Amino acid sequence: MIGFKVEFVILSGLEIKKRLGKDIVIEPFEEKYLNPNSYNLRLHNELLVYKNSPLDMKILNETEKILIPDDGLILEPNRLYLGRTMEYTETYNLVPMLEGRSSIGRLGIFIHVTAGFGDIGFCGYWTLEIFAIQPVRIYPYVPVCQIFYHTIEGEYEEYKNGKYQKNSGIQPSLLYKEFMNNT
Repeated sequence: MIGFKVEFVILSGLEIKKRLGKDIVIEPFEEKYLNPNSYNLRLHNELLVYKNSPLDMKILNETEKILIPDDGLILEPNRLYLGRTMEYTETYNLVPMLEGRSSIGRLGIFIHVTAGFGDIGFCGYWTLEIFAIQPVRIYPYVPVCQIFYHTIEGEYEEYKNGKYQKNSGIQPSLLYKEFMNNT
């Protein structure tokens, strides 16, 4: 049996703060959202929902914008909502990851259920997949998820021209573009 060492390194909150403006950009950054090994990101006041069912992964599915009022919005069970972070992020030389906050999960709201890995070099707002298992009232500008960072080993190429790079808002699925390129 060949032995090997697996190194799993997550940056501490203090290291995240130290790397701001270098490997990490979080705008706006507020110290109160810094955790021991992550940073809380807030939900913007806009959501997108798909207008039709069933969805088709080979086309751009039509969406509708919903604004979350200051007095809240009740999420319906079994409906996918797409939101975005208030914070714009950039990450270099590290792998950004996003997870929902446990306090949000304990209300039966799942945030960013898939695609928790970001790419080295990603610049933009994070689109959040939001799903509630029971009716629950949400509010804008509440910290709903946390970003944390892994170191990477080996050579890599930064994410530069992907379909979600340098977005300015909520991104519905752009999977249909992959079908267009494969025909």
